[in-house]
Amino acid sequence: MNILEYIKRPVVAAVLAGVAGILLGLIWGWGIQPVKWKDAPPSMLHVGYQEEYLRMAIDSYGINGDTALALKRYQVLGSNGPAVLLTIQRNPGEQNPATIINFSSIVQPAGGVVIPTPGETPTKPTTGNLLVIYGVIAFGVIVVAVVGYGLFRFLRPMLGRSGGEATPAQQARRLSRQTELTDYTGRGQETPIAQFVTTYVLGDDLFDDSFGIDSASGEFLGECGIGISETIGVGDPKKVTAFEVWMFDKNDIQTVTKVLMSSHAFNDVATFQRLEAKGEPILVERGKRVVLETAALQLVATISDVEYGRGALPDSSFFERVTLELAVWPKITAG
Repeated sequence: MNILEYIKRPVVAAVLAGVAGILLGLIWGWGIQPVKWKDAPPSMLHVGYQEEYLRMAIDSYGINGDTALALKRYQVLGSNGPAVLLTIQRNPGEQNPATIINFSSIVQPAGGVVIPTPGETPTKPTTGNLLVIYGVIAFGVIVVAVVGYGLFRFLRPMLGRSGGEATPAQQARRLSRQTELTDYTGRGQETPIAQFVTTYVLGDDLFDDSFGIDSASGEFLGECGIGISETIGVGDPKKVTAFEVWMFDKNDIQTVTKVLMSSHAFNDVATFQRLEAKGEPILVERGKRVVLETAALQLVATISDVEYGRGALPDSSFFERVTLELAVWPKITAG
């Protein structure tokens, strides 16, 4: 199964859509159209800007000498005020140290001074802190995706039912699980390197099953599968009158195909001739074994179960249900 087919699965598509939505929302909210503050108090500024603000307040006090205004400007810094002032005291820069001392005596009078812990200075976000923040956000996105996937898997059986009845695809999977695999060893034959069961149920209009074939050591050897080849009549659901069972061998130049046909299609000359171009026509009968061979592989498709649909169309013209077992062996070449 390629990546595109995997993404088309409802569960995978839902999870990917949820993750993409969260990421796009974060990008839009932080990068494209972030929140813009207006008339925010200095206490909400970054500590670097708080320092610039307090330096301007000190310079202003040095010019106008307004103690009430100086105290008011200092107090709006809130709990960060003492630490910011301490930073300026330790690093006056181009400011007048005397003005800083006078300003400090106004805003931190004797007996009421709030002195930060020695060595304490306003902290600035570091690269490490930002990485932690982004890591937490990424972890949150992953958690949301996993929880969403779990809920979807839990609710999917209920969502996929109408009036308490499973969908055709769900019915098909259940029938496949209930089908007992052929014990070839008990029949005196070699154990197949691959063995699969697939079921079609009327209403599964997208029915197309494929399986990878690997050697005992895990080497990829090829693929096999079955899909809808021909329908009959009009309207929904599609009435399938023929299937294509196929096998691809990586050591061969072509894919081998045989057409499994309903009794009506097999006996209808026009339909028979049209489908014959796709592969050898085979009449579907319960218990029949169909053999496909390539350069290095042999596939035996056993029709485990078949039931025709009923309606206005000709008898035995379309399938209500078909179960197929696929078993693959490596061909033993001479020499």
